[in-house]
Amino acid sequence: MGKRDVTKVVLDEKEIPKQWYNVVADMPNRPGPHYSSRTGKPAEPQELEAIFPKSLIQQEATTERWVDIPKPVRELYHQWRPSPLYRAKGLEKLLDTPARIYYKYEGTNATGSHKLNSSLAQAYYNKEEGIKRLATETGAGQWGSALSLACSHFDLACSVYMVKVSYDQKPYRRSFMHTFGADVTASPSNKTQCGQKILEEFPDTTGSLGIAISEAVEDAATHADTNYALGSVLNHVCLHQTVIGLESKKQLEMIDEYPDIVMACCGGGSNFAGLAFPFLKDKFSGTKLRAIAVEPTACPTLTKGKFAYDYGDSVKIGPITKMYTLGHDFIPTGIHAGGLRYHGDSPIVSQLYHDGIIEAQSYAQKEVFDAAVKFARTEGIIPAPESAHAIKGAIEEALKAKEAGEGKVILFNLSGHGYFDMTAYESYFSGNIENIDYAEEDLKESLNKLPQID
Repeated sequence: MGKRDVTKVVLDEKEIPKQWYNVVADMPNRPGPHYSSRTGKPAEPQELEAIFPKSLIQQEATTERWVDIPKPVRELYHQWRPSPLYRAKGLEKLLDTPARIYYKYEGTNATGSHKLNSSLAQAYYNKEEGIKRLATETGAGQWGSALSLACSHFDLACSVYMVKVSYDQKPYRRSFMHTFGADVTASPSNKTQCGQKILEEFPDTTGSLGIAISEAVEDAATHADTNYALGSVLNHVCLHQTVIGLESKKQLEMIDEYPDIVMACCGGGSNFAGLAFPFLKDKFSGTKLRAIAVEPTACPTLTKGKFAYDYGDSVKIGPITKMYTLGHDFIPTGIHAGGLRYHGDSPIVSQLYHDGIIEAQSYAQKEVFDAAVKFARTEGIIPAPESAHAIKGAIEEALKAKEAGEGKVILFNLSGHGYFDMTAYESYFSGNIENIDYAEEDLKESLNKLPQID
């Protein structure tokens, strides 16, 4: 049996990366600076210190190529890292494709997703600076779950503002967070001024990540012992996730493989960044590689958004960043992939897309669940609805390879399992999952409200 015929590739725990990779160091054009929502000028470090520890602010701005992973964080990574790399032989057979499909499975930790890679780091840095509590938002519940577990490791209190539609759809995610001591609130809520304002104007809203971010940022900014923790978008979060791609490169090297295509779902960007950025390091050096971010048609930030400065949250209290955006007022329809319902995207991912270094695709909800079920029945893992977008993208690329008669190597990030998402699957099997698009007039109106930054 040849090296490429293996089904599973596992690294020794000694192979867990000792450093994160910072793609900014190698980008031809770096992301624009963050601006202050209060002054409209470039954000000063002391402004960010109201919600972030100094160590993470430094990571946000660093141009160093490699950043050391603190020993306590790396020791906790040992509980489940390195995560396995699988070859999707069952899916390949179903598709009758000459493509070889691999997936990096990040669902093997207690929270079931990749989010723990950053939550442990953020909890550690905040604990080191004397913070007592972290406030955050969560869409599908994966980030809230990860932060609740991380806070329990470092004896921090945790407050989670969970987007209302997901709060109602995913009660077991709430139970998970409660198990690790987190306080979970449906967003928008009456706990914050911005939440009250949204409820006054839109009493029946399903909520959005932008609104939940506003509530969490307000909570952190108004309590001296509390900081804010973000599960995606910002540079330091993307940085922490690069353990995924760094491990994947080593695993593929073990079987003499290298991907032609790397892909992952993309909401805020950390999922895609985690897998793709270490491979982009090679692309900058001349290696041929396609990196594809996959998003929902209901919230098509890269494929339909505008590259501009915008607020990261709906109530305009967080930093203003240069990114692809649908507008901070844009509230996507309540699809089941709650983690992808963010109006903006990572400034790094956005700059890479703007420069043509990466690609983006979007797919509708029902066809994504069709792909998820094909994958589950051939590979034995029920994927999270967010991760299923990458599966859909991989299937499409494998079918193109079949049509062209090309043995492409496709690698995607299976960033989490869907065992907390069975309500969504039940809706699918009951015929109640619909292909949902965005309203063009809503998008146009939202984009007309972007801040004016020179």
